[in-house]
Amino acid sequence: MQSGAIRPLNNMLPRNLFNTEHEAFRETVRKFYAKEVVPNIEKYEQQQHVNRELWNKAGAMGLLCATMPEAYGGSGVDRLYSMILIEEQAYAMDSSTGFSLHSDIVANYINNFGSEAQKHHWLTRMASGETVTAIAMTEPGTGSDLQAVRTTAVLDGDDYIINGSKIFITNGYLCDMAIVVCKTGDSEKGSANLSLIIVEADRMGFSKGKPLNKIGMKGQDTCELFFDHVRVPKENLLGMEGMGFMMLMKELAWERMLVAIICQAGAEAALAHTVQYTKERKAFGKTVSSFQNTRFKLAELRTEIDFCRAYLDRCMQLQLEENLGIDAAAAAKYKISEMFSKVVDECLQLHGGYGYMLEYPIARAYLDNRANRIYAGTNEIMKELISRSL
Repeated sequence: MQSGAIRPLNNMLPRNLFNTEHEAFRETVRKFYAKEVVPNIEKYEQQQHVNRELWNKAGAMGLLCATMPEAYGGSGVDRLYSMILIEEQAYAMDSSTGFSLHSDIVANYINNFGSEAQKHHWLTRMASGETVTAIAMTEPGTGSDLQAVRTTAVLDGDDYIINGSKIFITNGYLCDMAIVVCKTGDSEKGSANLSLIIVEADRMGFSKGKPLNKIGMKGQDTCELFFDHVRVPKENLLGMEGMGFMMLMKELAWERMLVAIICQAGAEAALAHTVQYTKERKAFGKTVSSFQNTRFKLAELRTEIDFCRAYLDRCMQLQLEENLGIDAAAAAKYKISEMFSKVVDECLQLHGGYGYMLEYPIARAYLDNRANRIYAGTNEIMKELISRSL
């Protein structure tokens, strides 16, 4: 049984977020993953990144930067289209494509804080797939602590000179451009002097490490980036100097929603695969699904998944209204990523020994899901954010 797209079980409470245009877009995305991604997942995992032309194909089909304004190459649609893209990626049980970071994080920084020249130059290229992007925040030894960033950007005439390194950077190996979080002033001021600077990958002194050897998400391009006296014009500054932390905080809630969405859809896919498996697999002369323990366990998992779905869809409604709180987004990321971990563990158990074999989708899901409790802020950081609202 090879991994591949599967339709989730019907929710016990019907969803009402999407209209016919959304569902037509979903069908396009579904076909893209079925044709271009699912048959190549093994290849992507072996080479530790997707093929570069996949980005161009996604761009040609309007799957990149869809929420950006039409004037900058996007389709000007709402974030439900982003939700659909992420859900279909999860239903395909794919962890290789880094489209959401490119389209829903990097693009938003440029659209929200960039100059007109920056928007026209970068967003149009990002939407077509001509340019692949990354955001370089995390550094060796700093983890979630942005105030501890050590990468510096020192003004020298009309240029910034950047020195430092970043680690765990999604899309880093293939990126043509990265938005780099730098210190641009007094290092004693913590977050008050963080700035975001656009750095083209072909700049002298900008180098990339080999793709990092991860325990899961092996097909996703993740690497270290190094900056050795990289000179960039001060026009590459995004927004205003010293406003980096504010800009990062504005987009982090949405980034955490992206994690919650992929965990929710991933849990739904894992359950659907397991229901199918237990109906086909026999033990002691009966299907595994006929045992009361199996039925009760699946009922328990489905209930937890559907409860999380109701919360997530409500958060998405608030996101569309621009009323989603930081604490609610943190709660979604924390709770749903924890739920996903429980679901894949229980589903693997119901597969028995076959669940430990990588040709079964549940094994890949078991390995791939673990990072969701770490990136976009660890779940411990999520609890801290939630506690501040008490």
